[in-house]
Amino acid sequence: MVSVAESGVVALRAVLWDMDGTLLESEQLWDVGMRALSLHLGGPMSERTRLATVGGPLDLSVWRTFDGLGLDPTPDEQVAAEAWLNAYMAELFAQGLPWRPGARDALGAVRDAGVPQVLVTNTGRQLCEVALDTLGREHFVYSVCGDEVAAGKPDPAPYRRAAELLGVDPAQCLAVEDSHTGAAAADAAGCAVLVVPSLVEVPVSPRRVFRDSLVGVSVADLRDVHASVGVCA
Repeated sequence: MVSVAESGVVALRAVLWDMDGTLLESEQLWDVGMRALSLHLGGPMSERTRLATVGGPLDLSVWRTFDGLGLDPTPDEQVAAEAWLNAYMAELFAQGLPWRPGARDALGAVRDAGVPQVLVTNTGRQLCEVALDTLGREHFVYSVCGDEVAAGKPDPAPYRRAAELLGVDPAQCLAVEDSHTGAAAADAAGCAVLVVPSLVEVPVSPRRVFRDSLVGVSVADLRDVHASVGVCA
């Protein structure tokens, strides 16, 4: 890994993209899926429970769905519910995944500039592969999925893994996120964060810059965001 401390230079070396709600308008599909899971388990999902699941890892989101219904699942019930949700979401994903405004152009611009990109998502590999058919595998050097790390967002493990795969310091990466969960993970990993909110409000942080959308975002804009955060070794 290139050490920022050794080089003394904090330059943008990679862009790390969240998927659901950031690149794809799929957070709304997860809303459909999570509410369907709650009904499958016994009752409607409250708004409080739904907000608690936005951007979270699959296992925790499923557990919170049980908890929101006052249920304490056995390990087998938890696994069965996760499998049910994965199958339900696979059907929704297969019907088509719309892009978030400006996301397709932003991905292409970064790729054309030769800046490495990694997809960093809490979504599992099975569903991620479906989404990559829309996103285009050619845009990403690597993809890191929620079921491939020890802990999903808000834990920093996914972003640390992305930086590790690239051989760069997290401080040399700009993460692009839409949720508090994802921004917290990138923040804790040591990345600068561009936040483009989707369904939930994201708190401010010294490492975070906010933008209403990705429309018109250039590579120069991303470099400026990274530099403005002033991540230090």
